[in-house]
Amino acid sequence: MDWKKYITEHINPIVQDTTFEFNTAAGNDQLAELRLQLQIDELPAQLEELYKQTNGIREILNGQPIGELIWSAERVIETNKEYRCTPDFAELYMSFDQLLFISDAGNGDLFGFVVLQGKTDRPDIFHWNHEDDSRTWIAADLKQFLKGWTDGTIHV
Repeated sequence: MDWKKYITEHINPIVQDTTFEFNTAAGNDQLAELRLQLQIDELPAQLEELYKQTNGIREILNGQPIGELIWSAERVIETNKEYRCTPDFAELYMSFDQLLFISDAGNGDLFGFVVLQGKTDRPDIFHWNHEDDSRTWIAADLKQFLKGWTDGTIHV
């Protein structure tokens, strides 16, 4: 799939005042490092495909960066390691080892894929609620997540 074209033609037009910018594509070394650091055998196919075209998608409002629709590979590593390794989180929440976070809602909640025994066999996206530690299915795949999150059919 051409993710840049999809975002430009299908996502940008439905979001008022906000545009999306693309980072330089992630290299094979960056993707290998992501898998190694998070002990994942394979990335979800759609996510790997997206990263080979753009290493994350930035949100721009009135010319100013306001966040990331999809995090860079480096931020995925950083955030997932933080949530998996922070001792206080281990006391407050269920394990995060079963999730691969790739985006946030801007309110403390995160979005990601399920990881089981180092595998991400499901294309589904889940929402993690930071207030009650719930993990809820929200989209069948990355494409549905991007559309639903930006058009408001997915909300938290």
